[in-house]
Amino acid sequence: MSTLLQITSSITGDNSQSTALSNEFVARWKTQHPDGKVVLRDLAAEAVPHLDGARLGALFTPADKRTPAQQAVVDYSDELINELRNADVIVLGAPLYNFGMPSTLKAYFDHIARAGVTFRYTANGPEGLLPDVPVYVFATRGGHYAGGPADWQLTTFLNFVGFKQVETIYAEGLALGDDSKAKGINAAQERINQLTAA
Repeated sequence: MSTLLQITSSITGDNSQSTALSNEFVARWKTQHPDGKVVLRDLAAEAVPHLDGARLGALFTPADKRTPAQQAVVDYSDELINELRNADVIVLGAPLYNFGMPSTLKAYFDHIARAGVTFRYTANGPEGLLPDVPVYVFATRGGHYAGGPADWQLTTFLNFVGFKQVETIYAEGLALGDDSKAKGINAAQERINQLTAA
């Protein structure tokens, strides 16, 4: 049985274009994988705590020296990582907020990036330790930013922890008028059609 992990990060709920497009892709996937399992990680409904000194310290404390509170922090991080390890495909909704990813998504990444667990440093540079499964990023933006720093932030992190098969589906120009918005969404939907054609 295949497992799809859907991660949504928009704070706008039902008005989110990144979530709507992600949902459309997931619905198509479910049609093609009727016995498949979908796991939803909604970072707006259940925000990942931002790292502070205490949480960071817990992640660096050896297992035999952790307090119960520190172990709870590590267990939470392990839960997030295991969702990624157990996924056969990952769908990520990633709107652009103030030229970067939502802070909740950054907090999520901060809990995922753990030396010796999801990546390691070698003589040939860093090596990702998570299984290399397909990742579909639904990137929605008010303007046009494809290929810029917003993409670099996401793909660099995903590559860093082991995901090399990253496909970004863009819906851009959403704040530039109705025609531009329609064009951006239509382009994303057309790419969904291509990706899910069977």
